[in-house]
Amino acid sequence: MTIEEITARICAFRDARDWMQYHNPKDLAVAIAAEAGELMQPFVWKTKEQAEEVAVAKRDYLAEEVADVGILLFEFAHNLGISLEEAMLAKIAKNEHRYPVHKAHGSNAKYNEL
Repeated sequence: MTIEEITARICAFRDARDWMQYHNPKDLAVAIAAEAGELMQPFVWKTKEQAEEVAVAKRDYLAEEVADVGILLFEFAHNLGISLEEAMLAKIAKNEHRYPVHKAHGSNAKYNEL
């Protein structure tokens, strides 16, 4: 399925339940952050090695939280008239410029620190 087809299914689900009244930009942004918090929760206070184990052990839980973030993000972009595909491609291009391979390879420094 394309981004547009998935988004249409998300909106159909929302509209069948008359939830658009609750899906204003602020509440969707808050919901995205809350779901991202749920995605992070299993990793709190874990070492890198423990985090790798958690990622395997809680894969199904993490997949559901990734889906929650994605669903809300797709709807958020749709409601604001943002093409998710165009926005992501533009951001990738911008990051390619900010983080040229010859400077960024193997570094975790921010673009303005390279």
